[in-house]
Amino acid sequence: MKGIVFLDRDGTLIEEAHYLSDPARMKEIPGAAESLRRLADGGYALAVISNQAGLAKGKFVEDQWEAVHRAFVEHFRSRGVEFDAVEYCPHHPEGTVERYRKSCSCRKPAPGLARKVLRRLALPPSCSMWAVGDKMSDISMGKRLRAKTILLATGHGEEERRECERRGERPDAFLPSIREAADWILSGGKKK
Repeated sequence: MKGIVFLDRDGTLIEEAHYLSDPARMKEIPGAAESLRRLADGGYALAVISNQAGLAKGKFVEDQWEAVHRAFVEHFRSRGVEFDAVEYCPHHPEGTVERYRKSCSCRKPAPGLARKVLRRLALPPSCSMWAVGDKMSDISMGKRLRAKTILLATGHGEEERRECERRGERPDAFLPSIREAADWILSGGKKK
């Protein structure tokens, strides 16, 4: 195994749908499955790490979340992609659903879920790590893991880039989509 790529879900692999609760509304970002296959073929483990505060905020219920999760995994499986891990954080400190209202170590930018995946997969310390997403919480999580970070222009990426530039924070790369991110990772993070 050459390394691991931590991937956000909404706005990175599927189109941002603002609290997606209906599997029928799920749409792959063009080229996502093909890009993930290339990464897997290149020796990278694929781990989806996603904040799903809609559970805590009462925007959808567990059955809806599980239906979307199954549809997401099946959609990519049917296109030749098997994820090594898919982890979600349902918590939010200001949630309206008491069960999920809390601060936790699994909500990005905290690296709790990513560390859980690393332990479970028992990857060697020498493997490379990458964090890819459309929000600065993805980038901050990656930096806490000492991973290379890629902010994508899809989803919330453009507005997040403006905000991070204002704050003086920068990902290792800002790229148009998961396609270019896969190219960059497979090149070892070298400019083409």
